[in-house]
Amino acid sequence: MTTLMQFKDVDVHYGPIQALKKVSLTIDEGEIVTLIGANGAGKSTLLMSIFGQPRISSGEIIYRGEDISQKSAHYVASNGLAQSPEGRRIFPSMSVEENLLMGTIPIGMEHAEKDMQRMFEMFPRLLERRNQRASTMSGGEQQMLAIARALMSRPKLLLLDEPSLGLAPIIVKQIFQILKDVASTGMTIFLVEQNANHALKLANRGYVMVNGEIKLTGTGAELLVNPEVREAYLGGH
Repeated sequence: MTTLMQFKDVDVHYGPIQALKKVSLTIDEGEIVTLIGANGAGKSTLLMSIFGQPRISSGEIIYRGEDISQKSAHYVASNGLAQSPEGRRIFPSMSVEENLLMGTIPIGMEHAEKDMQRMFEMFPRLLERRNQRASTMSGGEQQMLAIARALMSRPKLLLLDEPSLGLAPIIVKQIFQILKDVASTGMTIFLVEQNANHALKLANRGYVMVNGEIKLTGTGAELLVNPEVREAYLGGH
């Protein structure tokens, strides 16, 4: 397998506070890799460090053979990395269609119409809401929009930060089915999630982060039956 991204001994500080400690993990092409951990463990910090917010203190973030840890967010986004951020961060006053077009900024409008039709096929609900203001949609619909907007930049690696956060269980199931469908197209996915059960069932491989450090790693199936993981994240059963 070809390694698409690699974190090598990554440290991150917020002032005197160390948020990430010697974090190393790899994401291979075509894989779904998940990073699970409690709220405040450092998962989102790791994801945002890819875009330099925050900058890492030491270590390397290697993407397609290049250290991108000191590159600009625009450089990173225009080289095949797209994020669906925590809290969705859609543009509330814009329509669904306008939000999708914002996803093309890193690559330009050349494929916009074709890709938008593809998003409407993948997310039929967005087609129904095409001209609706994004702020008037449900949380689940807004999450679909955030994922679709990220896909509009034709990423080589899709980064997802807590896509199930704040959603009803039935909607969470729908979102994870959508991610499964996206992965079936060959998309490489790095998924940061608190919902360990759904994330590990979906993922090829997983990492467990505790207080800014990677404590466990294995296949999704291995981690699902790991006693420590079950006790800490799956309610012990």
